[in-house]
Amino acid sequence: MNIFTKSALAVLLSAGIAQAGNYTLGDLKIEHPRAFETAKNAKVGGGYMTLTNNGGVDDTLVEVRVAEIPRIELHLSETDANGVATMTEQKGGIPVPAGKTVMLMPGGLHVMFMGLGGDPFELGEQINATLVFEQAGEIDIAFDVVARTAGDHGTMKHGDHGTMDNSGETNSD
Repeated sequence: MNIFTKSALAVLLSAGIAQAGNYTLGDLKIEHPRAFETAKNAKVGGGYMTLTNNGGVDDTLVEVRVAEIPRIELHLSETDANGVATMTEQKGGIPVPAGKTVMLMPGGLHVMFMGLGGDPFELGEQINATLVFEQAGEIDIAFDVVARTAGDHGTMKHGDHGTMDNSGETNSD
């Protein structure tokens, strides 16, 4: 293989890596599904991603399924003015309004994987899952298990995504 072939192959491979973790289902775009590595004795873990609805019809993420995890819920974490944090299950699912982006992230909306029971999320592993949307249907994805950093607690900053309310919905007006 000559230097040009090796360079072209390197570009193609790096482009593939950059595209990994992004999915499309109809008008929905699912970007960067990830979960943080957990301690060996952790019983729960969180899942995060960005959902963009490029269509004209509202949709809702109603369920996440993983064969090896006994219970999965969609949650919202909030901290009140007194600094008291609460987490509530989003029983109706997570709305993804038409023309909007919803970010699932630490300190906000997220997927709660429950009942890990001694099988921690390990760095570099992938968690194969099925996302179920009310309108668009189902799509198989993989959550990449990534390292937790000090900046992963509370609200994450994501560059130029506009302002964010507690729902995780961005407004770039």
